Amino acid sequence: MTLNTMKRHVREGSKNIWRNGWMTVASVGAVTTTLVLVGIFLALMLNLNHVATNLEEDVHIKALIELTAEEEEIEQIKSEIEDMAEVETIEFSTKDQELESLIADMGEEGKVWEMYQQDNPLNHAYIVKTEDPQDTELVASKIESIENIYEVEYGKDVVENLFQFNSYARSIGIVLIIGLIFTAIFLISNTIKITIMARKKEIGIMKLVGATNGFIRWPFFVEGLLLGVLGSIIPILIVIFGYFYIEKFVNFGQQFYFIELLPFNQLAWQLSLIILAIGAGIGVWGSVMSVRKFLKV
Repeated sequence: MTLNTMKRHVREGSKNIWRNGWMTVASVGAVTTTLVLVGIFLALMLNLNHVATNLEEDVHIKALIELTAEEEEIEQIKSEIEDMAEVETIEFSTKDQELESLIADMGEEGKVWEMYQQDNPLNHAYIVKTEDPQDTELVASKIESIENIYEVEYGKDVVENLFQFNSYARSIGIVLIIGLIFTAIFLISNTIKITIMARKKEIGIMKLVGATNGFIRWPFFVEGLLLGVLGSIIPILIVIFGYFYIEKFVNFGQQFYFIELLPFNQLAWQLSLIILAIGAGIGVWGSVMSVRKFLKV
């Protein structure tokens, strides 16, 4: 395809946007309405994924060492844990550090444990993190079998429920977004189909004089692309400004300490690019599918 031909297709596709008047408004409106919902769900999904990832990264294994273990045996435990392929980091925590952590975590009630500072009954421990949080249970079971390990703690029930919830939430979110995208494709393809029907004779004449399917299709391709991009602008602005307000004026951290929203700039870029790509894809797909039946003359 020559540059002049490409310019012609872009020019014709752009003109069609203005020629169709209210049908263009209807097409853009169909994309806009659906993409507002898609954008809201995307913002929720991106934040849910962010929160879920942070929670999963906080999952760790605490391997308590037998009180009778010698220094060499403690080093041997470390060596065996480090040899596990799934392990990312391992950190030694003395029993004094464990006591300080316990006192700090329990707040006012932790003061009771201060009497044990001279005669500490707690165990030394190794804090282990896996490269993939999903391997936590596997690694915990391996550590349990190591000699001189007193107990392994990783909140089994909580971890399993967390992973299961994250999996379900992500799957449901993806299904909803895909459903909304297909709804948008259906709406815009039917709207564009009406505009193309008005040019059915024009397409037929072009076919009869020897125009190829590609030559006829390209202006509609450009038109669909522009409709999708135009329909993406308002959803992007609505969702981004809405998110800016929520992040600035609603402090989730005070009410839910484990919720940390995505930074505004990060979400704005991600969301804008995704919605723009979805809008353009919907416009192109709807236009191409609509014009296809009229190319059979």
